[in-house]
Amino acid sequence: MNTPKNYAILIQNNSNTNILVKSLLKHQSVSNLEGLQPKKGLLFSRSEINRFMDEEERHDIKILTRDTNQPLKTMSSGEQKKALLHYLLQQDPDFLILVNPFDNLDVATQAKLKDQLNEIASSRTLVQLVSRLEDILPSSTDFLKLDGNSLHKYVSKEDFWKVNKTKQVQFEGAIPLPLNPIHVSEKTLVQLKNVSVSFDGRQVLNQIDWKIESGEFWQLIGPNGSGKSTILSMITGDSHKGYGQDLTLFGQKKGSGESVWDLKQKIGYYTPAITNKFRGYHTLEHMVISGLHDSIGLYVQPTDAEKQLAKQWLTLLNLNHKKDDYFKDLSVGDKRLVLMARAMVKHPPLLILDEPTAGLDDSSASLFVALVNKIAKESDSAIVFVSHRKESQLEPERIFELHPDPNGSKGIELVL
Repeated sequence: MNTPKNYAILIQNNSNTNILVKSLLKHQSVSNLEGLQPKKGLLFSRSEINRFMDEEERHDIKILTRDTNQPLKTMSSGEQKKALLHYLLQQDPDFLILVNPFDNLDVATQAKLKDQLNEIASSRTLVQLVSRLEDILPSSTDFLKLDGNSLHKYVSKEDFWKVNKTKQVQFEGAIPLPLNPIHVSEKTLVQLKNVSVSFDGRQVLNQIDWKIESGEFWQLIGPNGSGKSTILSMITGDSHKGYGQDLTLFGQKKGSGESVWDLKQKIGYYTPAITNKFRGYHTLEHMVISGLHDSIGLYVQPTDAEKQLAKQWLTLLNLNHKKDDYFKDLSVGDKRLVLMARAMVKHPPLLILDEPTAGLDDSSASLFVALVNKIAKESDSAIVFVSHRKESQLEPERIFELHPDPNGSKGIELVL
C-alpha cells in the first residue's frame, strides 16, 4: 500500500485560510492541490469545536460528546480536540484539513496529538495549515505556503525550510518613558503563601508559594487545567478565590479593604481576546493614548504630551506612518504590537501577558517576543508571560511551573 501524500501549508497573517478551506471542502479545484478533488474532506479546527459547542448550548444537541454526555464547554482544549478527531475519523474521510491543530494545547498534549496524527498520516491524507514551522508534522511530503489567495509550492523540503526560517529581529530606539510614573513602595509586588484553591470540591491549587518582585521577568507554564488562569484571576482581582488566602498585592493583604480600581491601575494586562473589544473606528494614536485612560477607545481630547508619547511608541513599532489609520484595518501581528504599547504606555509595575502569541505566524510572534524582551530589559515593570508554547527567543529570568496532582497543582520555581 502506497503512503498517501501529506501536505504542509504555512499560513501567514495575510493568508485567506477560510477561502482555501471552503474550496477544498466543496470539492473545488485548488492549484497545487488538484489531487484532492473530488475526494471527501473534513475539517479539524477550533472553529469546528466552537460550532459544535454552539449547537450544544443553543439546541442541547450533543454530537461530539454523545457517548460521554459531558458538555463540550467543560472539557479542556485537549479533550475537545480528541473528541472532534474521533468523530471525524468515524466518518471515514479521504483527507483531513488540520488548521493549527496544536494551538492552546500544553506540551504533553501536543506530543500525544502529534503522534496520533503521524499515525493517521500513514493511511490517510492530511492537509495541515499551520502558522508556526515547529508544528509541521514529520510525515509531511509536500510543502506549500499560502500568501493571500496564492498557494506556492516548494520543490523540496530543504528549500521550504531555508526560505521560511524566521530571522531574529530587533527594535531600534529606547522604550518611551511614562508621563506620570506609578510608584509602589514595596519591592515585592505579589506574594502567594500556601495558597490552595478548589472548585466544586475539586482541588486545583495546592499550597502554592510564589513571589514576584519589581523588574523580574517570569514565564508561567503548566498543562491545561493546572490552575494558571486561577492564579492570574486572583492577582488581577477578577476572582473571589483570593479572599481568605495569604495573598499580598503591592504590599496590601487581599481582603484588607484594597480598591480593585487601584489594583488594576498597577497592572497592565494583555490577552489576544482584548482585540475583540476594539471594533470601532479607533486610530492607532488614540489606541495607544487610551491606555493612559484605561478606556475602550478615547473619549477625551488628548494633550500634546499624550500625542508625543503615542508618537514615540508608534515610532518604536515602525507604525508612526499609520498613526491616523484605523486599528481594525491592521494585520493581526500589528494589532498585537499596538495593544502591547497600550498596556505598557503607563509602565505598570506588573505586566501580565496571557497567551500573547497564540495564533500568530512565526514572523509576527518573533517580533512580539522581541518587544517583550526589550521591555523586560529597559523598564522596571515585572513581567509574567503565560504560554503553552515555548517561544525559543523568549528570555525570561525565572519560570514558575505548575505540576498537576490529584490533590491540586504544586508550583516549582526555576531560575534560568
